[in-house]
Amino acid sequence: MLRPTRLAVDIGGTFTDLVLSLPDRTLSKKLLTTHDRPDKAVIEGTRAILAEAGISAAQLDLVIHGTTLATNALIERKGARTALLTTKGFRDSLEMAYEHRFEQYDLYMERPAPLVSRDLRLEVAERMAADGSVLLPLDEAGLQPVIDTLRAEKIEALAISFLHSYIAPAHEERARAILAAALPDLAIAMSHEVCREIREYERTSTTVANAYVLPLMSKYLEDMRAGLADLGATCPLLLMMSSGGICTIETARRFPVRLVESGPAGGVILARRVASRGGYDRALSFDMGGTTAKITLIDDYTPQQSRHFEVARAYRFAKGSGIPVRIPVIDMVEIGAGGGSIARVDSLRRIVVGPDSAGSEPGPACYGRGGENATVTDADVALGRIDPIGFAGGSIILDPAKATAAIGKSIDLGLNEQEAARGISEIVDETMASAARVHAVENGKDTSGRTLIAFGGAAPLHAARLAAKLGISRIVIPPDAGVGSAHGFLDAPIAYEVVRTLLVRLTDLEKTPIDAIFADMRTEAEAVVRLGAPTGELLETRTAYMRYRGQGHEIAVPFPTGKSDPATLRAAFDSAYAALFGRVIPRLEIEAVTWTLALSLPIPRPEASIRPPDAGPAEPTGERILVEAATGERVAAKVYTRASLPPGATLSGPAAIVEEGTTTIVPTGLTARVGADREIILEGNAP
Repeated sequence: MLRPTRLAVDIGGTFTDLVLSLPDRTLSKKLLTTHDRPDKAVIEGTRAILAEAGISAAQLDLVIHGTTLATNALIERKGARTALLTTKGFRDSLEMAYEHRFEQYDLYMERPAPLVSRDLRLEVAERMAADGSVLLPLDEAGLQPVIDTLRAEKIEALAISFLHSYIAPAHEERARAILAAALPDLAIAMSHEVCREIREYERTSTTVANAYVLPLMSKYLEDMRAGLADLGATCPLLLMMSSGGICTIETARRFPVRLVESGPAGGVILARRVASRGGYDRALSFDMGGTTAKITLIDDYTPQQSRHFEVARAYRFAKGSGIPVRIPVIDMVEIGAGGGSIARVDSLRRIVVGPDSAGSEPGPACYGRGGENATVTDADVALGRIDPIGFAGGSIILDPAKATAAIGKSIDLGLNEQEAARGISEIVDETMASAARVHAVENGKDTSGRTLIAFGGAAPLHAARLAAKLGISRIVIPPDAGVGSAHGFLDAPIAYEVVRTLLVRLTDLEKTPIDAIFADMRTEAEAVVRLGAPTGELLETRTAYMRYRGQGHEIAVPFPTGKSDPATLRAAFDSAYAALFGRVIPRLEIEAVTWTLALSLPIPRPEASIRPPDAGPAEPTGERILVEAATGERVAAKVYTRASLPPGATLSGPAAIVEEGTTTIVPTGLTARVGADREIILEGNAP
């Protein structure tokens, strides 16, 4: 049942966005994130947006929240004091990782240090076999020295990851019972609950990451719930997950690692809706905020999904240089390229941008909050793309003089400030384009010919140039794009995904109780989903992760509903394999390694919109000087107020379409029209 009065809150690295959906209208607000107390900006923003709407907190039916707090804690190493308990002889697997060099030609390559230092990686004698049989019983007496160490070291969180516990968790459960009885205040995460999958290193890494942020997120979520209650809210608080679904606060407190990409996931949900309404079956979601940019492929109105993600990569784009987590996640590439990304000149006299960001404190130089480094936002101000008075709805007045001064100081290459600003913009655009190309190729796809759906405070400023680099001729900017991810939260279903590892050859499939395994997985998933959705029909999606026997990694294969016979599953595997690699390998044996079941409240795909009748040329409200991204020419651009553009209105570049949360730049060569949902559709080919 659709709740009529809903509040969506998205905490990013620079801004906190709020969207209030009412039965008759929608309001939004953008505030700077308060990093010392992230819930502070949320409560202040909630109070302000409710006052603007003229309603009380008690009238809220639902609050949906996404946050980067777990991600930031992992990146900044500001989580709990954490220990790891593992099978005797395996404590170094967390540091050995994949046993390869992720940057083989860099003589000075350094691996990121594990979240748990070696002295806190503790061992106990026990051993399960890969088939679940007991090779060595758990040494319960051996847990006493572990308890003594945990107490002496003032450990706040413990990860338990035993060998083969994904198939037989009895030893993990018994160890937790003993430790919890001795240390009742200790937060404990077990690998068979957090990540019930094969591959010891990734399962352990995910469990450690979950334990590392568990106390922090538990306290934060309780503070958030208490703060909303103090305002008078009595409605449920649901959390956005990395998978694109939402869950209850109880689930989020147990598995906070599932929230690491919660904000960006909301943006992809918005892009999926825009693609469905516009009939764009091949789309590219582009979310650029104050700290990062996120790019996702959408095919047949469905975003790419994955079960593997890396947090805090030490080397940009280098797989294996971060902390691996195996969780259900929308497959996206995330780049340190946002409005606050810092620009500098490196030792080779090249302009480089990011991945570090000025964030909200002190922020870009033009914020006037003490920032001295040039950022992408400073470059956009210098290029005439941002109105210094109307930025963030007028809540922040920008200082163009400080922006140009910071650019001149940071980009000491003998260029004038305009060319230096254009250099910053061009580098960040090319960085995003390169990441998008690599991401597409890794998935056996292409970027050209897609529709670019752009949102976030900075994306509409850079969308046209990015599209030109990727061979894209159509760009869509949804309404209220500056707070797009928060809008996406409102479309997300209550959902949960369960995973099991069970190695099965297709030739043995009919002898394996697959249906019983899926029934058990559904029971677990339904117990979580029903906490937020007590009634209603649920949509079940099954996936098998399969490979040719002898291969080291699997591909995701949609499991044909109601059919588990070998022939049907082989055909599904052949189709998925050919789509990725362009061929199949005949006569090789196929095996399934991991099985997943996702359960959610069904949300019907929105119907395609009808193109509105032509409303004629739009009327500009002013004019400003704009520097063209491609040519560097200074041009007189018409300025339009987005709220005044009716469906069917058209205009031509060069132009700037201004709204509270962002500005859409229409370069020379592109035309813009307003669609039925008041989305801006840019078409044509910019130079």
